[in-house]
Amino acid sequence: MMEFYIFSDEYFMGEAIKEAKSAEQEGEIPIGAVVVWKKRIISRSHNMTERLNDVTAHAEMLAITAATNYIGGKYLKDCALYVTIEPCPMCASALSWAQIGKIVFGAHDPKHGYSLISSSLLHPQTLITSGIRKEECAEMISEFFKKRRV
Repeated sequence: MMEFYIFSDEYFMGEAIKEAKSAEQEGEIPIGAVVVWKKRIISRSHNMTERLNDVTAHAEMLAITAATNYIGGKYLKDCALYVTIEPCPMCASALSWAQIGKIVFGAHDPKHGYSLISSSLLHPQTLITSGIRKEECAEMISEFFKKRRV
């Protein structure tokens, strides 16, 4: 097992990966997210579209709601979102409205990622980091859909 510095992007992405694995165990698309504020995870979530019968119940959307409830306000300027896959346009727009300070994602989503449309969906001050543990993140999604096609 790889070990990472506790407050590194790799460490927090590992926590998002744990959430993605929980999603997969529940029959959901394995995408996980955590929101970090002041070096602490303040929300964790994974896709729950099947469980909640709600197409908007993406990991990022649920993590935003939990984080804003924790902070007690609607803006997440001092927070970072770690998510295993590039956010879709819906989630990117929500992250923009929340004014998230930083987004770190693992693998790009070549079919549904926000960057297919425009990076202007995000708040102009949001920092973006991609490719953190991307092989691990991409493999989870790939394997999930391979199993479903059989």
